[in-house]
Amino acid sequence: MKIGELLQCIKFKELIGGEDVEITGLCADSQKVSNGDLFFCYKGNEFDSHGFASEAVACGAAAIVCERKLDCSVPQIIVPDGRRAIAPAARAFFGYADKKLKLVGITGTNGKTTTTYILKSIFDEAGKKAGIIGTLGISYADKFISPELTTPDPIYLHSVFADMVNCGVEYVFMEVSAHAIHFEKTEGLEFAVGIFTNCTQDHLDFFGNMRDYAECKKSFFNEKICRYAVVNSDDAVGRQIISSNKNAVSYGLKNPADVFAVDIQENIKGTSFVINLFDELYEMNLKLAALHNVYNAMGAAACARILGVETAYIADGLAKLQSVTGRLELVAKFNGADIFVDFAHTPDGLEKSLQALKKLCGGKLYCLFGCGGNRDRTKRPVMGRIAAENSDFCIVTSDNPRYEDPYEIISEIEAGIKPLNKKYVTVTERETATEYAINLLEKGDILLVAGKGGEYYQEIMGIKHSYNDASVIKRIIG
Repeated sequence: MKIGELLQCIKFKELIGGEDVEITGLCADSQKVSNGDLFFCYKGNEFDSHGFASEAVACGAAAIVCERKLDCSVPQIIVPDGRRAIAPAARAFFGYADKKLKLVGITGTNGKTTTTYILKSIFDEAGKKAGIIGTLGISYADKFISPELTTPDPIYLHSVFADMVNCGVEYVFMEVSAHAIHFEKTEGLEFAVGIFTNCTQDHLDFFGNMRDYAECKKSFFNEKICRYAVVNSDDAVGRQIISSNKNAVSYGLKNPADVFAVDIQENIKGTSFVINLFDELYEMNLKLAALHNVYNAMGAAACARILGVETAYIADGLAKLQSVTGRLELVAKFNGADIFVDFAHTPDGLEKSLQALKKLCGGKLYCLFGCGGNRDRTKRPVMGRIAAENSDFCIVTSDNPRYEDPYEIISEIEAGIKPLNKKYVTVTERETATEYAINLLEKGDILLVAGKGGEYYQEIMGIKHSYNDASVIKRIIG
């Protein structure tokens, strides 16, 4: 593709150099530049990649996209915002592959991953070829790509779309994070359906306050972006979306909704309920425990029905899904007790998981968790309080401390526990904490190991050490 062709799809101020230069690839990382690449420069939160332009040229970059004129020998496309030029350029370079796919975008603080996997199971049963993009990775056809970001950066995202098309994929269920919306990673994409799960405290280290975080989520449900919006009516932000979007479809249990459930039965192995799906009643069986998974199932069912899937296939899809890795996943039994691993790393997520397990627990409920370093510090005492209120005993430990002192993180969590409950211990090393917790278990007890879910690392001082909660638990119990 020549520079002149790319100029037709991005907003630019000036071109310095010729339009006929051939572009054979796109790149925003100077360490990964190949001959013929168009290299994108922009000023980020921590680094300004304009400083790496000369390095990119030395590695073979054929042209540069930049926000100011640089001293280099290749053509330069001057743009208002280098980061926001990437998505439209990537769309064009990969032949607008997204237009050949039916996209479903799921956003919300919690529930995104589970909803994508429920949808995939439903569409598999309906005989449709579908792919997933999200926190647990990218999967389609016979391919699986390990996770890096919840929503991949645009260059990689559009390359994946192109390969999905080549593999015959028809539907894509992708998680759309608040950061992705803010940085316009999905700029230009048109979603057949957008699903809103909820909006609760998270990412305040980035957004600063709940209002800005919520506004970011709401902006995704512009009718030009999502043809239909499937929205949780039991969430305050969800109700705002419903009131402002004429194509919104609602689901919920507490407020009036187009899709709702009755006769909900919960047990340790799953949930059953009768769904009212646009006035059609159908019995559903789900092997995922907890009420919040009923919400995820309702959102997925509403989406599938909008896309023309028959209710019988929806029921079969729900019944066939065995589990979702690290999402309130029953990973082991020990001494007659059940051990669950969950990604719950937010106040709302931890509270919902603990409350769900409390209803199913015949003995003591133990909670092992920590909070990530270099992230929203305000949620630490809140999560400490929630753990103390909803469990019989807490084990506070490390969870991706990153560049922070684990002891300081744990101390901030303790501030929420101490006023309520003295029944807790702190064990900084996570594997040691897990072994300690397991050895407390007796018949009828439940242990929730929260925070990491399906992650395969523990990030300490910039290094990702191999670590997985489920694997550690199974090794401890033999």
